[in-house]
Amino acid sequence: MLNTDKIRLMTKLALYESKTGKEDIRLSKYYKTDYVRYQVIKSVICATIGYVLILALIVLYKSEYLIKNAVKLDYKTIGLYVLGFYIIVVAIYGLSSIVIYSRKYDISRKKLGKYYKLLKRLEKMYNDETNDIRA
Repeated sequence: MLNTDKIRLMTKLALYESKTGKEDIRLSKYYKTDYVRYQVIKSVICATIGYVLILALIVLYKSEYLIKNAVKLDYKTIGLYVLGFYIIVVAIYGLSSIVIYSRKYDISRKKLGKYYKLLKRLEKMYNDETNDIRA
């Protein structure tokens, strides 16, 4: 005979596994600090690449001015501005990555905890069913 509670539970578990569960199970293989650190490194690298590309576009756009005034420019001040903006951009990306990915990891762990509770409930249903058949 079909057990509707067991079918509902199995359906709920299958939906979770097929949608958000894949990502949550993948995240569960990391410690929180390792996962956040990895994501921060990726964010800093992407921010650096983006910053360099934007800087290259600015240099190309202002190339005529830079060539005309190459001798008169104060390269030290320009370098300090470029470095200062870079540090600000990397700090913003790094800090926001820490906050966002820490929160994502915590939410994932909560959902995974609920998933494991449902799995234990399903296992208990199976054990009860096999005990009823044996008796």
